[in-house]
Amino acid sequence: MRQPAHADRRRAGAFGLAAADYHRYRPRYPHSLIDGLVDHNHMKALDVGAGTGIAAAQLQDAGADVLAVEPDPRMAHLAAEHGIDVEESTFEDWDPADRSFDLVVFAQSFHWVQPQPALDKVTSILRPGGRLVLLSNRITPVSPTQAELDEAYAPHLDKSQRPSIDAAHDDQLMAMIQSHGYALERRSVSEALHYSTDAWVNMVFTYSNVLTLNPQARSELRVRLEQRIGASGVDAENQAAAVIATPTHDRDVKL
Repeated sequence: MRQPAHADRRRAGAFGLAAADYHRYRPRYPHSLIDGLVDHNHMKALDVGAGTGIAAAQLQDAGADVLAVEPDPRMAHLAAEHGIDVEESTFEDWDPADRSFDLVVFAQSFHWVQPQPALDKVTSILRPGGRLVLLSNRITPVSPTQAELDEAYAPHLDKSQRPSIDAAHDDQLMAMIQSHGYALERRSVSEALHYSTDAWVNMVFTYSNVLTLNPQARSELRVRLEQRIGASGVDAENQAAAVIATPTHDRDVKL
């Protein structure tokens, strides 16, 4: 059985190897999703597993006061360079120090934390009326198709390790969040995107499953992807989403 992502510390710690490319090539979230989360100026937002600060910067630009928590020192350094207030820690070990927040955001990072303790911690730091938000970009190649690109991955990554949308896992996660006393709302935005061959391949090489390949395998995979894509680049669709979880019961929190 494949171990959960949060238990695979080798993959979790790999992103810093490509921190600069991560910041350059990972997609931003649609502005309409971000703007819809920031409903008043200077609301307090916590970005957990913030990486290089991509979502944090967007929330900050929308008017929120943002604190980021990021365990990888290389990623945290880049976030700080881009003007983000960042504390270097895993969420499990991070000390809230009596602080509370209107928004606690996981931008494609919730699968890197232990879910039950993380939800308990989120509940303890949300202000009355506060919300937990899970942001995601789901980019699916259209031309070439995912099946066609899988031909390039095949010698190096088995099917379970390739980029995919795991609907069953999403359903389990939503049920878990609801069981912690949250009501869920899902907002989504579809975008048609085009990537040059270099931009697509460089984005792929910020994924943890690729970063943990040995150097020869990474080199071979890059060549195979470039050959499979050719000069036309990749047409893709992004299904971006914000899952907004609002507590359904009153809690005693520190203000």
